[in-house]
Amino acid sequence: MKLISWNVNGIRACVGKGFLDYFNTVDADIFCLQEIKVQEGQIELDLPGYHQYWNYALKKGYSGTAIFTKEKPLSVRYGIGIRTEEPEGRIITLEFETFYMVNVYVPNAKRDLTRLDYRLEWEDEIRDYLQELDQLKPVVFCGDLNVAKEEIDLRNAKSNKGNSGFTEEERGKLTDLLACGFVDTFRYFYPEREGSYSWWSYMSKVRERNIGWRIDYFIVSTSLIPVLKDASIHSEVLGSDHCPICLEMDIPEKTAIMNLKSGQIIEVE
Repeated sequence: MKLISWNVNGIRACVGKGFLDYFNTVDADIFCLQEIKVQEGQIELDLPGYHQYWNYALKKGYSGTAIFTKEKPLSVRYGIGIRTEEPEGRIITLEFETFYMVNVYVPNAKRDLTRLDYRLEWEDEIRDYLQELDQLKPVVFCGDLNVAKEEIDLRNAKSNKGNSGFTEEERGKLTDLLACGFVDTFRYFYPEREGSYSWWSYMSKVRERNIGWRIDYFIVSTSLIPVLKDASIHSEVLGSDHCPICLEMDIPEKTAIMNLKSGQIIEVE
């Protein structure tokens, strides 16, 4: 099973920059988008073989998420838990037979950190929500988390300490989440790899010089570790200030369920 996550920074603009070429070539089983920046009816994508789920922000040209999946989910949720009113369109959860797929676009604390308190409260809510889901089935959690966890995850760590996306508070929230039974899949496979980033400023020559941040993640329940195959960052793919990231797993699609405690795959009728 191949999963893709990509902050497209406006799906209409990204389509004009080759989105569909990449989408068709990568042939993902599940394709998650963040920052779609559209309202219902503003774009129609012809994606044969995929079910489409969109969570639009109320504010025009802002935020929003989407998931395209080959397999129809058992259920779909917008927002966190029973709180389905979500004006910024930041969360979609799909339930499959063997796991939950949660796609998020985490709020930015803003350059002056005026939204930091809101963001930290949001982080607490999403952590509690993921833990609740994990009690039922393993969780695959992906998206633009708007934080570089460690110094290795951005080019200029020293000069960015305390800046939005690299504050102690934001980094601490991600550390707290991982401590609750989740794993950062890219660092699971490549704990010491440097220069692997998923976002670059639009400033001149920044991307060419690879002055970037790794702020896009696939995070999964630790019970899924036995079925992980690889995690990768497709930095060569243009079309947004972010690039796509990929997770590959060996989860059977219809003929197995997960033993939540051991991660062992058990066949079912």
